[in-house]
Amino acid sequence: MSSEFSRRQFIRTAALGSVSVALASRLGAQPGKLSQKPNLLVFLPDQLRADIVFGPNTEAVHAPAMQKLASQATIFERAYVTQPICAPSRSSLFSGTWPHTNGCTNNQQSLPLKFKCLPEMLGDSDYRCANIGKWHLGDEFSAQHGFQEWVSIEEAFKSASGHKIQGVTDYTKYLIDSGHKPDHGKFFSRTYSRNLPFELSKAKFLETKTCEFLERNRDRPFIAFVAFIEPHPPYTGPFNDEHALDSITLDQSNADHFGEDMPLHYRLREEVYRKRYDGDAQRYSEIKQKYLGLITEIDRCIANILAKLDALGLSDRTITVLTSDHGDMMSSHGLLGKRFMFDQSASVPYVVRMPGQQNQIRVAQPISHIDFAPTILDLLGKTPDAQCVGKSRAPLVRGQQMPPDPVFVEWAPGKEKINKHTKLAGKDQVKQALLEYTRAVVTGDGWKLCLRDKDKNELYNLRDDPDERHNLYSDASKRDVIAHLTDEIHRWQEQTADSVKV
Repeated sequence: MSSEFSRRQFIRTAALGSVSVALASRLGAQPGKLSQKPNLLVFLPDQLRADIVFGPNTEAVHAPAMQKLASQATIFERAYVTQPICAPSRSSLFSGTWPHTNGCTNNQQSLPLKFKCLPEMLGDSDYRCANIGKWHLGDEFSAQHGFQEWVSIEEAFKSASGHKIQGVTDYTKYLIDSGHKPDHGKFFSRTYSRNLPFELSKAKFLETKTCEFLERNRDRPFIAFVAFIEPHPPYTGPFNDEHALDSITLDQSNADHFGEDMPLHYRLREEVYRKRYDGDAQRYSEIKQKYLGLITEIDRCIANILAKLDALGLSDRTITVLTSDHGDMMSSHGLLGKRFMFDQSASVPYVVRMPGQQNQIRVAQPISHIDFAPTILDLLGKTPDAQCVGKSRAPLVRGQQMPPDPVFVEWAPGKEKINKHTKLAGKDQVKQALLEYTRAVVTGDGWKLCLRDKDKNELYNLRDDPDERHNLYSDASKRDVIAHLTDEIHRWQEQTADSVKV
């Protein structure tokens, strides 16, 4: 499935410019030149894999609202996060800075308050700004970083300034008021909330709060980030049986086993999942079935929010965005979750619908989330803030051409649970592997190079091997390619003051 999709991406690249311009000319009014200040509505589900929702076999997942949105929008087919894990990725999305710059390099760290987020960079008091849902950049309970309104759903991440914040989330209060008793001290576990009916789910709660926000702010410009926790694990929810189990397909790489040419870190992760699920394709299929159900859950909420936007007459002056903080391996290479440089983990859906847009524009060249903040500021009519190190991709949103730039992805170590009794390596080797740093580059002509300071490197030709099943790093005929891409990584590191040696 993903192989066919990726090959078609590259085939389309040559024709992209003329097609995009033709489509853009049908949009009517020039996007961005609005008679009044545009609104911004960003849907930010957690751990949403791009090719599952927007791949060639889209009928496999029941997500009509997201797919309709994409049909009326610019869709970036090869969008990459800055680091494939929650907090670091979000730090770049909101601040326009690299994780190694802002210090938010793993899930245990917060985004320092000295780094401005998008509402602060916008600097326009006419806007009412809300973060509705998961934050994962520090204090989950209090409005901050230029947001005036705040709806909280997660108790797991409590500190933005080095001390614990006391309190409970809005969602916990809602469940208690609905007659439920916390199962985890003063709080509700994620498993508890996932086993509730849809009407009591976190996703539905965020839908309600978002619609209330839209109603209150219908007569003034607004920014709203709607950050669903779904389809992040636990892989269970009210739509577990939405998709027939016999309709679930797994990536071909699910049956692959990593060889010694692959990073020990990845082999250790593979070992964990192979032992947990005994290499049973049926069990992976059951997990994917439930993952798709979680996507359907948020899709229904997105549908209702977009319907509210229409009913209030706001769609024609609202920029609507859908993206995610990282993907999910979801059986590829026998893995689950994020943390990997494979496209299934490091690439995300990225859809931008301009006010009044009716036709789809597809952009096949790779782009980075580091460009998200400057692009959004540009689309809102603002000069990108000096803090932003990326560049505006607004011309691509409007159907114009821009030359492709190399895209960079980084990795820094965090807390990891790995089988301590592995036979893959000794204790010291395992410890070193878990402390590895990675720097990767993806190019417009389809190469991906991953360099590590303490582990094996990787090279993939995404044109011929879109599923990244064949590591070419040891191929002598690719030495010139490796040298060129290594120079690209080192040049980027110098430009961004990245001190990691790879």
